[in-house]
Amino acid sequence: MIYFDNSATTKMYPEALDTYRKVNEQFFGNPSSLHRLGNEADALLQQSRKQIAHLLGAQPDEIFFTGGGTESDNWAIKGTAIEKFAAGKHMIASSVEHPAVTKSLEQLEKLGFEISYLPVDANGIVSIKELAKAIRKDTILLSVMAINNEVGSIQPIEAIGELLENYPWVHFHVDAVQAVGECEPLIRHPRVDLLSLSAHKFHGPKGVGILYKKHGKRIAPLLTGGGQEAGMRSTTENVGGVAAMAKALRMNLESSESSRKQERIVRSKLVAALSEYEDVRIFSPEDGAGHILCFAMKGVRGEVMVHAFESHDILISTTSACSSRKKGTPYTLGSMGVPVSWSQCAVRISLSGENTESEAEAFIEHFRTLHEQFKKIQ
Repeated sequence: MIYFDNSATTKMYPEALDTYRKVNEQFFGNPSSLHRLGNEADALLQQSRKQIAHLLGAQPDEIFFTGGGTESDNWAIKGTAIEKFAAGKHMIASSVEHPAVTKSLEQLEKLGFEISYLPVDANGIVSIKELAKAIRKDTILLSVMAINNEVGSIQPIEAIGELLENYPWVHFHVDAVQAVGECEPLIRHPRVDLLSLSAHKFHGPKGVGILYKKHGKRIAPLLTGGGQEAGMRSTTENVGGVAAMAKALRMNLESSESSRKQERIVRSKLVAALSEYEDVRIFSPEDGAGHILCFAMKGVRGEVMVHAFESHDILISTTSACSSRKKGTPYTLGSMGVPVSWSQCAVRISLSGENTESEAEAFIEHFRTLHEQFKKIQ
């Protein structure tokens, strides 16, 4: 099997899986319990928090554990809305955000909040000039994805941060779920206030994630009850998941440079081959993320292409896994000005450092065969 759907989820590192199993076998106590097993579980939880904070260049009390990227996004946005609604009800996001962001904003809009969506250019990049125009005195939050999950566009986070230095009252949230290995400088950026991560995007377990919250920035909790996570997220912590996430994050960052190099080698090989076809269009920007490649063959719907490759044991996806089972036009491509006739044909290859050139060659060979077959029936 050739797995080219790493933006949807990655395979757990064996070492992370082993950590998950051992922790759930040996440290199964509730970390809020006062007895020995509870204390051992809590000690491991705090050790994992310190390790993750160190890896990301943050402080331990700036790291909060969540159920994944979707919860982290929801919490950053809705928590800001609840905490700061007296100061203003205006929020800004790019027009190519993940549904975890856009659906949260849609909910708030029904409650009287006003949302401004920033347009993007043909490469899926927001304009700093348009952002400056959109900010108001009652703006309380800006949410921008670091790397787009559908086409791999890299947003100008540094330039956005520099602009926001003039607007200290605006919370700056970055969805960095697709940007592990590149997110550490984002956290160190003095203007990034909130940042979301999800373990299963960097070879950790599903169902666990991170919300980084900078010192001094206030958001309201969404889950109340037992007062876990310093009173900010009440629910019994997933100690095994957190420990495995810490292991996976360390391993991912240690191999980050070599993995990024390998991803770009494989991606370049794929781009060169696909570019030879007149009826194939590549949507991912040339200077985009090295692990994401979005393209389409004219007249062949994305789901048809996905299943055609699956019959050859090559797994790719349409666009976002969170919306791929739903009918409709990929909104990222629509925002980029891609016609519906093309966007409905879009598929995505997403790589990890474990993908090889030989896998790319196999994909290219199968695409050549499938291309001939599709041309005959069009």
